[in-house]
Amino acid sequence: MSEANRESVIGIIGGSGVYDIDGLVNTRWAAVSSPFGAPSDEFLFGELHGQQLVFLPRHGRGHKIPPSEINFRANIDALKRVGVTDLISVSAVGSLREHLKPGMFVIVDQFIDRTFARNKSFFGTGLVAHVSMAHPVCSRLCDHIESAAKEVGITALRGGTYLVMEGPQFSSLAESELYRTWGCDVIGMTNMPEAKLAREAEICYATVAMVTDYDCWHPDHDDVTVGQIIKVLLENADKARSLVKSVVPKLSADATAHACSCRMALEYALITARQARDPETVKHLDAVAGRVLDQ
Repeated sequence: MSEANRESVIGIIGGSGVYDIDGLVNTRWAAVSSPFGAPSDEFLFGELHGQQLVFLPRHGRGHKIPPSEINFRANIDALKRVGVTDLISVSAVGSLREHLKPGMFVIVDQFIDRTFARNKSFFGTGLVAHVSMAHPVCSRLCDHIESAAKEVGITALRGGTYLVMEGPQFSSLAESELYRTWGCDVIGMTNMPEAKLAREAEICYATVAMVTDYDCWHPDHDDVTVGQIIKVLLENADKARSLVKSVVPKLSADATAHACSCRMALEYALITARQARDPETVKHLDAVAGRVLDQ
C-alpha cells in the first residue's frame, strides 16, 4: 500500500445505490458515536484496491430522515473520528438551467445557503472560530472527479452554483424563477451545512450533483414529483458507482493530498483566547479541532 493509501481515507455520503460497488472488500457496518448526537446511520467500512472507504447514507438506510432533521454535525464529526480526509457528496438536485438535463452530473464549485433550521457550526459560545467559505469545495478533489467522469463516459459539467433550500417542500414557481435570476444552476436540500462543517473539520469536500428534474420553472416539463426523481436516481445509480470506482485510485495515488489547504482550514480560525475557552466545548471538539486546540 502506498503512502497516499495510508494517509487518506475516502468518505462517500449519498444514497444506498452508491455502496453496491464491485470489488469492495472487507466490508462491515458499524455504529460511530459523536458528542453531537447520533449520525444518520451506521457507517459502511470497506476497501477498494487497498484504499479505505467509508460510506454514510445521509438520510439513513430506507431514507428515513428528512433534510431538516439530518444531524449534519454528528455526521461530519463521526466521519472525522474514523479518519476520513476526503469526502465526496453524491446528491440529487433539480436543474435551474436548460442545458443541465436530467441524468447529467454537475461538479459544483459554489453554494448559496438558504437553509434556516439547522445547526451550521461546531463552534459557538465557549469557543469561537471563523473559517473561509469563499471557495467551499476542494479543487483538488474536483479535478480528480472531473477526470474520473471523463474516463467512464459520464456527462459531468465542471462548475456550478448549488442553491440549498430548507425543504422538505419543493420550490414555488416564483422561488424557482428568483433563484435563476441569482445565477444558480442547481437546487437541492442537503449540501448545507454539510460543506461548511466539512471545512470546519478540515476535511476535503466535493459535491457531485446528480440532476433529476427541472424543478418547476421549465414550461415544457411537468411539476417535479417524487416518482420522477426516484426514476432518474435509479438510472443514475450505475453511473455513480462507476464514478466512485474510477475516482478512488486517483485519490489514493495523489501524493499532494497531505498539503491541501482544506486540511489546514482552522490554522488561524480560532478566535477565543485559550484561558477563556469553555472546557466542555473544547472536549466536544477533540476530533474536529484537535489539530489546533493546543497551538
